[in-house]
Amino acid sequence: MFIKNLWSSKYKKDPEKPDYQGYSSSEKAYTPVSQLAIGMYVVELDRPWLETPFLFQGFEIKTEAQIKSVKNFCNYVYIDKTKTRTLKRVIPGSQTQTQSKILNNIDAAGSPPKKRGTFEHEILQADNIYTQTEQLVANFMITAAKGTGIDGWLAKKAVTDCVNSVLNSPDAMLWLTQLKNKDKYTLQHSLNVCILAIVFGRYLNVSNENLVNLGLCGMLHDIGKMRIPLRILNKRVKLENEELEILKTHTTLGYELLKSSDCMDSCVAETALTHHECLDGSGYPRGLKQGSISDFAKIISIVDAYDSMTSDKVYQKGKTHLEAIHTMMTMAGYHWDKKLVIKFIECLGVYPPGSPVVMTNGTLGIVVEVNDKMKLRPKVILLMDEEKQPVPEQIIDLSEMVCDDKGNAFTIKNIINAVDWNIDVSKYYRDGLIQKSFARNLN
Repeated sequence: MFIKNLWSSKYKKDPEKPDYQGYSSSEKAYTPVSQLAIGMYVVELDRPWLETPFLFQGFEIKTEAQIKSVKNFCNYVYIDKTKTRTLKRVIPGSQTQTQSKILNNIDAAGSPPKKRGTFEHEILQADNIYTQTEQLVANFMITAAKGTGIDGWLAKKAVTDCVNSVLNSPDAMLWLTQLKNKDKYTLQHSLNVCILAIVFGRYLNVSNENLVNLGLCGMLHDIGKMRIPLRILNKRVKLENEELEILKTHTTLGYELLKSSDCMDSCVAETALTHHECLDGSGYPRGLKQGSISDFAKIISIVDAYDSMTSDKVYQKGKTHLEAIHTMMTMAGYHWDKKLVIKFIECLGVYPPGSPVVMTNGTLGIVVEVNDKMKLRPKVILLMDEEKQPVPEQIIDLSEMVCDDKGNAFTIKNIINAVDWNIDVSKYYRDGLIQKSFARNLN
């Protein structure tokens, strides 16, 4: 009831269409165009047939060209399950085009698309999307703990909103991933991996369709942990070998749960199974090597590790951004794909949005928005002066070479750990830090 009320106003069902609590009647199934495959029999479109070039009101998809044509006109269709030919089952770790290769050439990825908006205009919308999606993920975790499949339609709708927000302003969503609460680590980690994966995919020029799939892979990569005993999942000291082996089964448990979920792309289940595989074959559960690990799993593995390293947990303080990327570089090449790790670091930059920083003159601030052409000189909100006394919130654009009271240009000295300096980024945000800062800049 909670989720139904939460989403009903945003994703209201059309009363003229079948009830899609299960996404289909006994014969007809709602199908996003991203999931179309050869052998499916299309019986209904999301628009009148006369608005499309299709001659027959009902046809079997026989070629990739037909799939492309449907995608050009529709966002979703309905297929007749009784007329759809049985398709070849995807074997975990198999090298299908959609699952294994979303990146043709990392070196030739080119520049990411231009931001469609600004941090200032996107942050409130991004906050709303983040909050709603966090609540949805919490509900998924409760469902998964009971062994019930995930509502793939709701998950896809939520991730699509995240993708659109990232395309408007990746900085806004990245800022929100820094508002961490160690008591909500498992919940926030899943959502943060989703967002980081989308941001990274955008940087790699991944198609919008695969950005959604990447986000779903990130959101649900650890869903199998909900089937692990809490005494193991919440243990604050090092796990015994037997307990560690039980924890490792979360990959298989997640795969089994997701492959039985409605409206769920097969790459999501495969990534849940393989996101702990390593290039050198030392990972689990199958000891796959580089050529057998999908691009989805390679990307999720990197962003999963990064968010875990930079998060405070009840038993451990998180690393700073710079400490985390240093650790990742030492493991690149045998644990993770080195080219992807380098691209991920380029994507976030030296000073990612939401990072607490100390300036060369001793003042403290938080990075707001990255300047794409001058990544070492982002926009920063100043919080404290040289004596570590609070100052009125003010945004300064370091690319404009703004000077302090002594005539020296503001420059970032280093990223700091917020805990060490008693800085609560979440509290600053809740108290209206962003709104006050932008309002002050207008005066």
